[in-house]
Amino acid sequence: MLTIQAQLLTPDGLLQDGVVVVDDGRITAVSPPSLSPATVYAPDHFLVPGFIDLQLNGAFGLDFTRQPETIWAVAERLPQYGVTGFLPTVITCPLATVQKAQAVMAQQTLGQRRSTFAGAEPLGLHLEGPFLNPQKKGAHNPHHMQLPTLTAIADWSPETQVRLVTLAPELPGALPVITALAERGVIVSAGHSVASFAQAKTGFAAGVRYGTHLFNAMPGLHHREPGLVGALLDDARVSIGIIPDGIHVHPALLKLVWQAAGPRLNVVTDAMAALGMPPGAYDLGDFQVTVDETTCRLPDGTLAGSILGMDTAVRNLITYTGCTLAEAVAAVTAVPADLLGMRQQKGRIAPGYDADLVLLTPDLHIAMTMVHGHVVYDVMRDA
Repeated sequence: MLTIQAQLLTPDGLLQDGVVVVDDGRITAVSPPSLSPATVYAPDHFLVPGFIDLQLNGAFGLDFTRQPETIWAVAERLPQYGVTGFLPTVITCPLATVQKAQAVMAQQTLGQRRSTFAGAEPLGLHLEGPFLNPQKKGAHNPHHMQLPTLTAIADWSPETQVRLVTLAPELPGALPVITALAERGVIVSAGHSVASFAQAKTGFAAGVRYGTHLFNAMPGLHHREPGLVGALLDDARVSIGIIPDGIHVHPALLKLVWQAAGPRLNVVTDAMAALGMPPGAYDLGDFQVTVDETTCRLPDGTLAGSILGMDTAVRNLITYTGCTLAEAVAAVTAVPADLLGMRQQKGRIAPGYDADLVLLTPDLHIAMTMVHGHVVYDVMRDA
């Protein structure tokens, strides 16, 4: 059993100097200050739910599309950014590569490894492609893009490790695929798309419930044709992913999005192999990406993922929008947990929830990360 005393960010608000009791991987009690000594006593720190990243292409020099077998190696090091759960993202590639990634995930689950594994939990795959619009290919190889078919998705479901699929809803054949995936419990996201406002709304009616990296790889918002951007901002049924690195989306526009759709906003990093590495050349799927201190780009200048850590993303969201710590944390905890169907399991500090926790310093840097009750990163221990 472990007790932590800190400023607790609970569903009911900030509990000053509160106590969390963790036992057998779960939160068993949340209470006001106790007279019993805490194992971890950090009254000036913030204890918040663990961060969940729905879009991570790789890190530490490793790319999930080229090497799906590296998912667990990356997972071991993600807690330094406060990440306790993530969707390894496989971008447009041959379907055989998707099958390989499914096999990697199926062979090694956190439950099987928990006695020895000390890292973030892969929660299923995010397949970003191959059903994308070549007009908005971004850093995806158009040679592997194809029209969506029911045959291609025959073995895609949460049970076969597929949790989220990004596709272009305007493509021929997309609507029955959207409906089939949604009925299986797969989150369907609109992205890399030139969908009109009407086409996007039709996709939402078929089962789309998310938008992949708002503004990026889609036409800009136009006052006579709002397009996919306008549809995502307009529809309360749909959560919205966004990359707050100050490069993919201008901070002023991010603030406007927050004002329009804050409770539906989900912060993602879209980080690639260069996360945690020095500037240089790194893989993203079939392409080599040039990375400097702030950006990742193809030779033609196209943005190709990011080097954004999730802790920086949270701080940026507060800086750019003026939102509260509780609101920023919700964008990387409760919002993605709810989207994943884990509302009663992850994303909140409450009795019965998984003990996925992050201890933040007063200036919101990572002091400690816990996954299922196990301390997997401690800045003092791991420095």
